Amino acid sequence: MPVALAAVIVALATPPAVAQERRLEPVDEAARDASWVSFRNQLLNAVDARDRKYVMSILAKDVRTSLEAARGPAEFRKRWDVDAEASPLWHALRSALFLGAAYVQREKGERELCAPYVLAKWPKDLDPFGHGAVIAREVLVKAQPSSGSATVQVLAYDIVAIADWEVPDKAADAKQRWVKITVRNGEGYVPEEQIRSPIEHAACFAKSDGRWRMTGLAPGGG
Repeated sequence: MPVALAAVIVALATPPAVAQERRLEPVDEAARDASWVSFRNQLLNAVDARDRKYVMSILAKDVRTSLEAARGPAEFRKRWDVDAEASPLWHALRSALFLGAAYVQREKGERELCAPYVLAKWPKDLDPFGHGAVIAREVLVKAQPSSGSATVQVLAYDIVAIADWEVPDKAADAKQRWVKITVRNGEGYVPEEQIRSPIEHAACFAKSDGRWRMTGLAPGGG
């Protein structure tokens, strides 16, 4: 057998190397900024109190809600249905602010602090649409979308491939939602609150004249 042909056969018969596992460790780049900590706490209190007036008062004049939509507080009020009792604003803000924040330098504009950190720290060479970041230290990957199923792996701040972002629990009456992921041992499920996408809604802020303002609450920060 010719040497060249033998080399091709060996190459085809050799399985590809397992992709290197990657992690996205949590950060909070403004944790030592007393003005940010105070502002964040005040905003979280406003979220708990459903204080619409306070939230509207901290919006930048060109606050973003998406890449395509018009900017400004009026559009923000409309897009987030701020005056509705069941406005999604409160859940989105609390979910974003629950994790640490990191700075983002916009191509056109000022440096912003965006929460959660997943947006700012996402690897540039990794598809943000097909992956997600585990946001806890010990996340149990379940064989089925059920807390009672077998654990197939334990993750800690891993970046994983996503098969399905919206999977209901096996129990019809359970409120838990799951995300189907691809892991070393095949496929599994993690609770939706323990994984984030870099293109989920992120809350971004900028400090000007000693005052923090919200510059965006939009998918991927807007």
